[in-house]
Amino acid sequence: MLNATDKRLLEEIADLHSIPQGAFNIRKNGQGVERNTTVNIDIITKKDKPGIDIIIKPGTKGESVHIPVILSEGMDDLVYNTFEVGAGADVLIVAGCGIHNSGSKKAQHDGIHEFFVRKGARMKYVEKHYGEGDGKGERVLNPKTIIEVEEDAVAELEMIQIKGVDRTVRDTEVRLHKNARLVVSERLLTYLDQTAESNITVEMIGDDATAQVVSRSVAQGTSKQLFHLNLRGYAKCRGHIQCDSIIMHDARVASIPEISAYHSQAELIHEAAIGKIASEQLIKLMSLGLTEKEAEDTILQGFLK
Repeated sequence: MLNATDKRLLEEIADLHSIPQGAFNIRKNGQGVERNTTVNIDIITKKDKPGIDIIIKPGTKGESVHIPVILSEGMDDLVYNTFEVGAGADVLIVAGCGIHNSGSKKAQHDGIHEFFVRKGARMKYVEKHYGEGDGKGERVLNPKTIIEVEEDAVAELEMIQIKGVDRTVRDTEVRLHKNARLVVSERLLTYLDQTAESNITVEMIGDDATAQVVSRSVAQGTSKQLFHLNLRGYAKCRGHIQCDSIIMHDARVASIPEISAYHSQAELIHEAAIGKIASEQLIKLMSLGLTEKEAEDTILQGFLK
């Protein structure tokens, strides 16, 4: 059963104020607690390892799948989820994990998600990570996302971690076939002594594949962030990666963008910037009546949108 804390976590990680319409699978402390399927979307429990298979029929339009995970103190959860997005489908997939840890033992969730976005399909994937609780036990999240985007297909990823996760290593691997398109928006905030590592590798193996990867982060306190963004062009293709970070207090940020071309018609661009909040921005907002803290929070919220 879902209690009040569970429902609050679901609202944070999946924007769920109640049980969603359409297909969903809610996992709590290593066990499935509620599930629903539709005519076009099936969810099947794996037999050989923990996790589920999500099968979306070809041509499915305007439907969504929610697969949130919630975790509490002392839990160590590992899942393998496989998504089959049928040819010509257009769907929204909302995942994410919320941890409530008010004790002294670590709570950890490792999720391995593999996607097959078939020919001409369009998928938007939203992944939110969130942690809370006043205990000393760590909140650890390690997602691995592997995506195959077939000819003429589109994958849009929105990956968000803006509160309460003590340790995370995020690995994302994408392969783009002919005329496939990828759009990635990553937003990440760390504070206190939290650490975060994000590794994104995109391989464009088909002609006219395109990729845009934008990562924005804020590092506060004594937290540490490390970014490896890799873009590889094996055919006539276009790609752009951008990594922007705001660093505050005694935090540390390392950003390592890499582009590699293996074809004479691969057009690849990378940008990386690390800096502090501009004083003129603070002054402008404070002249409108905001305190320095309010002005700072407003700038950070806008940056991470």
